[in-house]
Amino acid sequence: MNGVKEQRDTTPVLDIDGLDVRLPEDRAGRPILDGIGLRVRAGESVGLVGESGSGKSVACRSVLGLLPAGARTSGRVRVGGRDVLAMNRTELAALRARQVAMVYQDPRASVNPLRRVGDFLTEGLRASGTPAATATARALELLDAVGIRDPRGALRRRPHEFSGGMLQRVVIAAALAAEPALIVADEPTTALDVTTQAEIVALLGRLRAERGTGLLFVTHDLELAASVCDRVYVMYAGRIVETRGTDELFDRPRHPYTAGLLACTPSIAAGAPAPRPIPGRPVSLAESPPGCAFAARCAHAVPRCSEEKPVLTRHGDGLAACHRAAEGITL
Repeated sequence: MNGVKEQRDTTPVLDIDGLDVRLPEDRAGRPILDGIGLRVRAGESVGLVGESGSGKSVACRSVLGLLPAGARTSGRVRVGGRDVLAMNRTELAALRARQVAMVYQDPRASVNPLRRVGDFLTEGLRASGTPAATATARALELLDAVGIRDPRGALRRRPHEFSGGMLQRVVIAAALAAEPALIVADEPTTALDVTTQAEIVALLGRLRAERGTGLLFVTHDLELAASVCDRVYVMYAGRIVETRGTDELFDRPRHPYTAGLLACTPSIAAGAPAPRPIPGRPVSLAESPPGCAFAARCAHAVPRCSEEKPVLTRHGDGLAACHRAAEGITL
């Protein structure tokens, strides 16, 4: 992984800056996304983690210009230096076809069950003017690259004839067809068994290293993020509450929420403590608490936490939005 880092271009393929996404006041009491910032460079794998409802999926869908109906936005989402939020329909279609590819958690929701896999893999190439024979050859190459043993036979099969793991490989092959600069993987292993999950994670890592593609990996599992990502952003209630390199995040988390996620992760190591769940429940969209949104669940909260919203401040090699981050406290 270090070799990949040394060869990496410093220009971000994705640069989200101050992104706010708000629904009308009768639909939500707080922003879905509250001033988030996030960067992914070429060849880099970046994790976005947090509980369900933290805003992870909305953040990654904003990269494709897919936002909730009626949402008001501010800030910028730049892909290749261009602001996605300012694009028209034609520009968005080109972005989705060539620059950014999305891999969803359920591969069966990504494909038409009535069509053959060959049609699914080649339709985008043929729509852009690629001759049918060339598109088929490209599809065979991609299926081989993602570990499908009989690529030519796979082209003739339909989605129901594949296991979940094999179909996810097909979906990843389709994502690579246009050689995108960025892949957004929204919990791509959630529906898979542990062994298949490890195979898909290894596949994404290998393809990223070989092709120099940026990867935004969305998950609720910090252990999984550690095996995939160079850096991690932690989200809570629509805000980034901590970001730093993966090793430092695990060795010394600076936000109590990050520490809580780590503490509730099971471990098979000898003598490891039992998982400890984070008390309470996540803040809903209907709630807009003053101060830190995590204060009601935090064992280290002080009166200031319920009154003043913390800002992301540098601590060590990363950033944390916690009034007590400098103390190095953990749960």
